[in-house]
Amino acid sequence: MPDHVHLLIEGLTGSSSALPFISAAKQATGYWFKKLRNEPLWQRSGWDRIVRSDQQTIEVVRYLLMNPVRAGLVDSPLEYPFSGSEVFSREQLLTAFDRGPAG
Repeated sequence: MPDHVHLLIEGLTGSSSALPFISAAKQATGYWFKKLRNEPLWQRSGWDRIVRSDQQTIEVVRYLLMNPVRAGLVDSPLEYPFSGSEVFSREQLLTAFDRGPAG
């Protein structure tokens, strides 16, 4: 999205915390943006949500992939070049949320 970012991140241990990850990502990207554009990139706060089930994860993936479509930026989530996953292709994500949770 042109004016904000959505991330779905997964903690791999019981002691995982999103805050250090978010802080490091904002610091690294904000530093370079400020150096190039001489203006801040990030606001001080953000919004987060804990996802506790496969169904909730699918709902979040659906929301994230469809966000640029709802905003009128593209006609299909596959057309938006700034979405994706380190693990799954956009096609795999779309197929997964069309089927619903495994089970």
